[in-house]
Amino acid sequence: MKIKREHSLGRRIRKSTASYVMVLPFMACFVIFTVLPVLAAIALSFTNFNMLEAPTFAFIDNYTRLFQDDIFLIAFKNTMILAFLCGPLSYIFSFLMAWVINEMPKKLRVFMTIVFYAPSVSANVYFIWTYLFSGDSYGIVNAALLQLGIIREPVLWLTDPNYNMAIVIVVQLWLSLGISFLSFIAGFQGVDASQYEAGAIDGIKNRFQELWYITIPNMKSMMLFGAVMQIASSFSCGQVSQDLTGGYQSVNYSTMTMLNYITDYGSVRYEMGYACCIGVVLFILIVLSKKLIFRLLKW
Repeated sequence: MKIKREHSLGRRIRKSTASYVMVLPFMACFVIFTVLPVLAAIALSFTNFNMLEAPTFAFIDNYTRLFQDDIFLIAFKNTMILAFLCGPLSYIFSFLMAWVINEMPKKLRVFMTIVFYAPSVSANVYFIWTYLFSGDSYGIVNAALLQLGIIREPVLWLTDPNYNMAIVIVVQLWLSLGISFLSFIAGFQGVDASQYEAGAIDGIKNRFQELWYITIPNMKSMMLFGAVMQIASSFSCGQVSQDLTGGYQSVNYSTMTMLNYITDYGSVRYEMGYACCIGVVLFILIVLSKKLIFRLLKW
């Protein structure tokens, strides 16, 4: 049986040689820039490595240290809060907004698509939010609240632990609408209009029934792609907290995420073994979350 399978695989390769040659550059890049770094990080997570000396084997010392590290536990908590709030909320909101915008006339639909997607690629996003929540009286939010008499003195929105995590969540939700939103728009546009006509004949009476019985079944691949992208973005949202609140330098580590902690140990302290250990834990969380999402969506 094994010999037959090997022969069958060999025949398929010979028959599709051109296809394998076309795929080879991508596969080579994938292995070199994704698979090998992941394997290297897993290996280095069991070592002490400062990038100046050869790594020394430390067995599970890094992992033991990790779960006794109070600062890591704060970063873990913040990461899970951002993941379980921003992931599902941005996914649902992206889908609903894509559905609403898809029903608009073509020119308005194109304009609204650009409006929703532009923030995810804009270089001035953090400047805008920093200006909005500036801790002096010139910040737009503080100025408005002072003028209305709601507050008597400016609030330090981005440094006060009572407020900065909420702002990070809002900004992350806003930024995470990009790729998933586009994939949903593409999915809505790809549904054959004749199916809606057939559905009307079969008894579908309103847009919600069309969405449930026709649109969603035709968009499974797009919804799966959007779910994967939301998982990745929600667990790797350290850039937002770093640019807005300082990340690993935030007051009492109030907005520090696991990605910020990796940056701290990898790029500042050069404790690459420990940084890789944190990265492996984050990788495991992403993989487990992806499997959970697949099970929930039954794909």
